[in-house]
Amino acid sequence: MTTMTEASVREFKMPDVGEGLTEAEILKWYVQPGDQVTDGQVVCEVETAKAAVELPIPYDGVVRELRFPEGTTVDVGTPIITVDVGGGGAPAPEAAPEAAPEPEEPKAEGRQPVLVGYGVAATSTRRRPRKGPEVQVQSASAAIQSELNGHGTAPAAPAAPAATAAPTGQRPLAKPPVRKLAKDLGVDLTTVVPTGPDGIITREDVHAAAAPRQAPEPVAAPTAPAEAPAPASAAVPASYDTARETRIPVKGVRKATAAAMVGSAFTAPHVTEFVTVDVTRTMKLVEELKQDKEFTGLRVNPLLLIAKALLVAIRRNPDINASWDEASQEIVVKHYVNLGIAAATPRGLLVPNIKDAQAKTLPQLAESLGELVSTAREGKTSPAAMQGGTVTITNVGVFGVDTGTPILNPGESAILAVGAIKLQPWVHKGKVKPRQVTTLALSFDHRLVDGELGSKVLADIAAILEQPKRLMTWA
Repeated sequence: MTTMTEASVREFKMPDVGEGLTEAEILKWYVQPGDQVTDGQVVCEVETAKAAVELPIPYDGVVRELRFPEGTTVDVGTPIITVDVGGGGAPAPEAAPEAAPEPEEPKAEGRQPVLVGYGVAATSTRRRPRKGPEVQVQSASAAIQSELNGHGTAPAAPAAPAATAAPTGQRPLAKPPVRKLAKDLGVDLTTVVPTGPDGIITREDVHAAAAPRQAPEPVAAPTAPAEAPAPASAAVPASYDTARETRIPVKGVRKATAAAMVGSAFTAPHVTEFVTVDVTRTMKLVEELKQDKEFTGLRVNPLLLIAKALLVAIRRNPDINASWDEASQEIVVKHYVNLGIAAATPRGLLVPNIKDAQAKTLPQLAESLGELVSTAREGKTSPAAMQGGTVTITNVGVFGVDTGTPILNPGESAILAVGAIKLQPWVHKGKVKPRQVTTLALSFDHRLVDGELGSKVLADIAAILEQPKRLMTWA
């Protein structure tokens, strides 16, 4: 076995790839123990509350250990990969989990430079999977668990609970359903000895820890295996019929979206106004622009003209482009428009924004919209692209929906929902004719946008879409 010196080992910690993030899920490892890595090489992909991000390693060396498997959520600042930068011999992946961690702990005194900022972790200590039973419990359920895990040596068993119960300041590793189970059973996860891969606490570990509390009587009679499993299984409210139900852990983008929407809905008083618009002329202009050589290679659709109409309406009514500063009790009017476009992706709803959209020409806006949508659908949107939005458009019409009452993105004062464009009977020049019609809905924060201002903005958007030539005169 090759012994690694403290000076030759580097730990790459989970960075804060966005502002204020506390954790990220490891989606995929691109390297394995024994692989040679170079400075700047991408070693894994993680999903944060904002986006999926590839992490480059800032060292040259040989991978010695992957601290967590794919699918694990890791706190920012926690070491996730160990690299030997001393140019040592071939690694010993099998020996690393048991021999390497102990001497590595003292070197957490200094930070190693990375390409993105670190959060601060209290310690780099983590639990290691152990072979054999960690605790000898006299109840029948613990005895069954011991049979499943194999038999280890008796002297090592009492030491495990003390090690895991020590106040290391590190969050125990467990899946969300296991955390809920522990909460329902009243089990403190910091006292549970993990037996899963890479120190992850399993459902069986929680049951084993809860067994002494649920069935203290069998302690004097370990030979009665038939009575103990009943209380344990009866006390699991999280159990369900897997053939009829599917449970999906709430994490990553979906978790962040849920928290943001709840916070917005119960912080900003929402008001939504609606208008039905004849967009026949707008649809004709879309077809004309598709033939314009200035738009060659660009994606031209109704959303482009709707976005431009919103930007013109904001220019005419600048107070709509603002935010509420609760701490200072001020309304912050912004002289720039970072236009957010809600995009449905496999990872959930993302709202990247076009920076300084107010300064872009129509072809430039078309190019930015195309890049934004394609990047979001590929799951490559960066956290920076989703920060700093000032106003948002959500196009529910692509799903065949007439309209909706959208919820504001936190920190914004308005969001425009665009409904499906349909051929409908419409009174045009005194006669009923088939016309292309849609419904727009504008939600706004009533603390800083009153009914008059909201109505003016929505009316301006509608007027431009009915007579798109106004884009030339009003812009």
